Amino acid sequence: MQITGEIKEVVYRNLENGYTVIKILCHGDIVVATGKFPIVGEGEFVKLDGEYRLNPKFGNQFVAESIIVSRPSTREQMEKYLCSGLISGVGPVTARAIVNKFGEDTFEIIEKSPTKLAEIKGISLKKSLEIYKSFSDIQNMQNAVMFLQKYDISINLAVKIYTKYKNQTELIMNTNPYKLLEDIDGVGFKTADKIAMKLGISPDSPFRIRAGMLYVLSELSIRLGSTIMQKEELFFETARILDMDERESAFEDEIDKLEIDALIKKIDIDGNTYIENANNYNLERAIATRLTMLSEFGEKIKLDVAQDILEYEQRNKIELSDGQKEAIQTAVSNPVVVLTGGPGTGKTTIVKNVLQILKNMRKKCILLAPTGRAAKRMEEATGEPASTIHRALEVDFNGQSRSFKYDEENPLEVDVAIVDEASMLDVYVMASLVKALSLGTKLILVGDKDQLPSVGAGNVLADIIASDKFPVVELKHIYRQAEDSKIIVNAHKVNNGEMIDLKEKSKDFFFIENSSPESASELIVGLVQSRLPNYLGVEQDKVQVISPMKAGLCGVENINHLLQSHLNPASPEKEEIEFAKRIFRVGDRVMQTANNYDQEWIKENERGYSYIGKGVFNGDMGTIKDISEITHEVVVQFEDGRECNYSLAELDELVLSYAITVHKSQGSEFDAVVIPIFGGNPVLYNKNLLYTALTRAKKMVVIVGNSKNVYGMIKNKMINRRMTMLKRFILESDNKTE
Repeated sequence: MQITGEIKEVVYRNLENGYTVIKILCHGDIVVATGKFPIVGEGEFVKLDGEYRLNPKFGNQFVAESIIVSRPSTREQMEKYLCSGLISGVGPVTARAIVNKFGEDTFEIIEKSPTKLAEIKGISLKKSLEIYKSFSDIQNMQNAVMFLQKYDISINLAVKIYTKYKNQTELIMNTNPYKLLEDIDGVGFKTADKIAMKLGISPDSPFRIRAGMLYVLSELSIRLGSTIMQKEELFFETARILDMDERESAFEDEIDKLEIDALIKKIDIDGNTYIENANNYNLERAIATRLTMLSEFGEKIKLDVAQDILEYEQRNKIELSDGQKEAIQTAVSNPVVVLTGGPGTGKTTIVKNVLQILKNMRKKCILLAPTGRAAKRMEEATGEPASTIHRALEVDFNGQSRSFKYDEENPLEVDVAIVDEASMLDVYVMASLVKALSLGTKLILVGDKDQLPSVGAGNVLADIIASDKFPVVELKHIYRQAEDSKIIVNAHKVNNGEMIDLKEKSKDFFFIENSSPESASELIVGLVQSRLPNYLGVEQDKVQVISPMKAGLCGVENINHLLQSHLNPASPEKEEIEFAKRIFRVGDRVMQTANNYDQEWIKENERGYSYIGKGVFNGDMGTIKDISEITHEVVVQFEDGRECNYSLAELDELVLSYAITVHKSQGSEFDAVVIPIFGGNPVLYNKNLLYTALTRAKKMVVIVGNSKNVYGMIKNKMINRRMTMLKRFILESDNKTE
């Protein structure tokens, strides 16, 4: 629906993202309207398209999806607009003087003859030009946003586009709207293509072919995790998504131009041409080069650690195996080392021993992990402080998105970096880390090579191991204390492709046969709400549903809806907000779904001092602590104590997390895990997925589903093989240093 009216008050505006709350006079009534607007001021007229939504405390509010802004027309409205704070250097006295002097011609004078403002006492020539610039900037932004809206571009995106292109907005959009793909975060090919079609861009335009290729390469990284694609496959997929015949000459021309523009790299392998997104190419090259240099120029310690190991054994009243002792010796002695093995194989014991030896040598060590939960686990296991890689590198306040304080020019001041859950490292995070390590720093990568690979692009840990250029210690033996855990025993069986006894009763592993997803979903709610918390003596938030799928009755989306309604039902005492057909409510468990390097947070330390920082990351989990009644901002407190404010426009980065996918669970550990298993795509439903899900549980696993599907997953060794260049680049870098 559509409403029109005069802006009587700008209640709130987020200068960073444009989210605004205004009061407008509409047919004699005051209406509160919200949305992501261009800059608007009191006295202006707006025409809004959107819908009314009920706020539990403030009644109906109009949520706008598009806006048309009209200038004030009366003297009173003009004066109110000029002194609203939008126009630099104009207060109530100056505004009144300008309107008294020029009357209804005020805006035309400011726009076309701004130097005439200097005729007014108190306004210098310099100030008159400042007023003109401030006024013009606002008008240009409003005009650009309204121009973009004609092509069904949301206000959110329109503001983002104008912020990037400023006065060039209309020119760029009319010439090549596909440029949005390269310049604007969050713009996908389909959005740009839809805009281009409305603007009359030819379906076989070179701009469209170019954009299609970049889109296919981007989707390759996002959907499959691969970093390269054979040229012929790229051409085929591009033609398919463009719905056009494959035209080899036109496609070849655009590939050449993309390479000239440094957006892709051509790589010849065994007579075939592969294409890699330039960013991924540079990241994989950087990892390979830096790892090789760390290995070549690092300190090779010649030290017999037998006495240190003996002292560790006596102090902890344990006896290490020969394999563990050898692993410790290898980790201490070499500059770059990989330590891999499944649960219960002693990785933590080795890390603790190595850490103690290095500290005795007065080495400054830093413990790192890809996610907050993984860092917390590492800290609990070792008794030493641990941090996420992102936080250790520190997002640079003065830099651009994805810029870190610590890099090649400003490396971390450490002697040793130990990284846990290394299977989760994607090419971006790994490249950022190794760039921040000065030559001479020891790097120890700890992880399970059989876990699912990273959510992001690349196959870092597997490629490093496969290169065979760095010492790799693989732990296979399950130690006595771990043999008592059916979770660990069954996880290893699954990993080895061996069948598990689903009928066997144990204290920490249960299977509940259920062939009906509908009744299974109800059963899962009961397990999370009361049965498992009561059985284990833990809080409900220590029980996590991990599902292989998003859709379906037992998928993440439906289970989240059910658990929210049972664990955190609606109440007049709880604020809630609707976004994209999802309800967010105070008390909800939520997860960040994308790396946002610009999101500010505040945190209180042990002494009660608050400090601020930037960056929330994919997989960070927390709880909604507050929802503003006025601005609708959502306050999330993450598990490490950071608090972030999310505007309505930023809620697309949050999802409920009562249930999460297996991929999102990587690096986490929960007291109890509930896993629904029903039929699915064999590429997804494989033993690696089941193995990863099982190893997320600390005290108990409950599988609910069909036993045939569970056994089918164990038998299924089909894995989506990622195509990457890191292994090859490591081998090439090694040759160059010889």
